[in-house]
Amino acid sequence: MTEKSLLLPVKSVSAIGTFKALVVLVSLAALAACSKPAAQAFDPSAITWPVKVAEVRQIVIADSSEFVATVKSRNSATLQPQVEGEITRIFVKSGEPVKAGQAILQIDPLKQQAALGSEEALLRSKRATLELARTQLDRSKQLSASGVIAKQDFDQAQTNFDAAQADVAAYEAAVRQQQVQLKYYNVVSPSEGIVGDIPVHLGDRVSTNTMLTTVDGASGLEAYISIPLEKAPQLKSGLPVEILNDDGTVAVTTSVTFVSPQADAATQTVLAKAAIPPGKLRPAQFARVRVIWSRREGLAVPVTAVSRVGGQFFAYLALGDGQNMKAAQRPLQLGPITGDNYPVLDGLQNGDKLIVSGAQNLTDGAKVAVLP
Repeated sequence: MTEKSLLLPVKSVSAIGTFKALVVLVSLAALAACSKPAAQAFDPSAITWPVKVAEVRQIVIADSSEFVATVKSRNSATLQPQVEGEITRIFVKSGEPVKAGQAILQIDPLKQQAALGSEEALLRSKRATLELARTQLDRSKQLSASGVIAKQDFDQAQTNFDAAQADVAAYEAAVRQQQVQLKYYNVVSPSEGIVGDIPVHLGDRVSTNTMLTTVDGASGLEAYISIPLEKAPQLKSGLPVEILNDDGTVAVTTSVTFVSPQADAATQTVLAKAAIPPGKLRPAQFARVRVIWSRREGLAVPVTAVSRVGGQFFAYLALGDGQNMKAAQRPLQLGPITGDNYPVLDGLQNGDKLIVSGAQNLTDGAKVAVLP
């Protein structure tokens, strides 16, 4: 490298000196800032937290259990044909309301109609034979009374009449049987209700094992509730039952109407039934139900006012008055949650001012201001 390459222009030397001066100034400014006294630390106890309070009062607390029940209808029927054949007509649609005795569908009746016609023709023949036997018997009576024919001939005429009469009775019964059988080719609704799904179609051949459809009555709904054996001693007719919506609100209030006298061997549960008013639920639907075993008066706190730390429940009370109110943390012993409340077993007294809103920011002894 030549000597000339080490020389720098005067302007470049001046720029470097200026840059060094700026660095020195920034360093001095930083040292000066560090030498200022530190700001005071944040003191949360100096803050007054706005909260809402409610006085702890005694309320009616229900001892209850929730279960999943199945809704069934006492007036629900599954329709199956009583004869075999091909479906020729379907009179209703799925979901259509029907009355008792209304035709649902028809199975081809031609063969049965032919059988009925044959029996009716034979019946007419037997009735004609009976009339002839009756005429002969009447004539035999007159001739026998006049001594024209022997008693043996009269007895034979009487026997022929009795046999003809028995034949007519037998064929009348056969015709009635064929008429009843013909009615089975029209499948009718056994009661008033709503037609379910119809899985068969025109032209399908059905047997007595084929499921044609269902008819579900609008009334007679019941909730089937399986109660564990450990609760069975408390189970009795008349116990209040609440049927719940998806959000936990009460949709229907009813009661236990039936308790099975024996347990289910497979599930080790006892069946209880509760009546359901029409229009609330549908057959075969699952439903949340709450069985209320007993009711008592006691203290309760809202679920939202309770916190839990390490398995221990806590709530905050507002102590003091006016501008000098503070939050006091109280450990609680609580019962099983009921609705939106916890029953209080220990830790609170009637009249305590419970903080129900704003407790998430509080510590024990924090200043609070009660919102109206």
